[in-house]
Amino acid sequence: MTERVLDELGFYLLAGAGGDGPATLMDEARCGEEMGFGTAFISERWNVKEASSLVGAACAVTSRMQIATAATNHNTRHPLITGSWATTMHRLSGGRFTLGIGRGVAAMYAAFGIPAVTTAQMEDFANVMRRLWKGEVIFNHDGPIGKYQVLFLDPDFNEDIRLALVAFGPNTLALGGRAFDDVILHTYFTPETLQRSVKTVKEAAEKAGRDPDSVRVWSCFATVGDHLPKELRLKKTVARLATYLQGYGDLLVRTNHWDPGVLQRFRDDPVVQSIPGGIDHKASADQIEHIATLIPDEWLEPSATGSPQQCVERIRKEFDYGADALIMHGATPPELAPIVDAYRSQRG
Repeated sequence: MTERVLDELGFYLLAGAGGDGPATLMDEARCGEEMGFGTAFISERWNVKEASSLVGAACAVTSRMQIATAATNHNTRHPLITGSWATTMHRLSGGRFTLGIGRGVAAMYAAFGIPAVTTAQMEDFANVMRRLWKGEVIFNHDGPIGKYQVLFLDPDFNEDIRLALVAFGPNTLALGGRAFDDVILHTYFTPETLQRSVKTVKEAAEKAGRDPDSVRVWSCFATVGDHLPKELRLKKTVARLATYLQGYGDLLVRTNHWDPGVLQRFRDDPVVQSIPGGIDHKASADQIEHIATLIPDEWLEPSATGSPQQCVERIRKEFDYGADALIMHGATPPELAPIVDAYRSQRG
């Protein structure tokens, strides 16, 4: 008997910094597909995680699983390059590619001399992509993504390519509801934040005249079972959340209605201040253990931890809170195998 494909579950290829390098992606993709995951996600980093290369590799070694970027940024490639790439991947994979974009980190963009991404730009970009994929020739485009005398790919195109949006704040969530097919939330969203986010997406879809059920909201959910060594678990939970707090702690704390005083104590801590870069990449095991004392258990609760059965019970709650689908975030397919097995056994 063939096991059911778990369309409601996804995972990240090259989770975190990318493990042992981009060449491991092929084995991870094959393994994830064999385990029955519905979607493999790829996040872009400007080192050895360039999205179009990784997507091509993932599509080439799989035959069923959806391959999605979550995320790349619309403003780092010309729109015709992105539109052509997406159509190439769509056809190469037999319709299994999802183009997912996000806002990115404004401070990093500023340092690199790239203008910050706006909500209006992402909406304009989505509309332009859909028009190009339907074969339209766009003359004299003058919108948030820029001015273009002409934009076109192929007048014979009639492609239905999924668009995804990584969303955090209410404006981006609403944009996802009215203009995108998938909305991917951030890790460590509390149950209340998840429910609020789903409501924002679905209401925006309905207001735009779309079927709210056609917009799939993904909970991006840290999934780190006790079968992994303690040091690795702390790196995937405490260190990962601490890195988010380094990068955009104010936004995450405000979104989750957490105590900003805790964030300030975290920032003032001499160990935190001594780490030259992202805590999940640069901190030692001893430093991470210290940082664990600075982060309340409540902040780490929105995650799947414990035995495989306990992980599955917590994952189930995300669906009860309104998520349409869930990314088992921060672990490779082999690391997730006991949890996926338990998920299957509990769902039948």
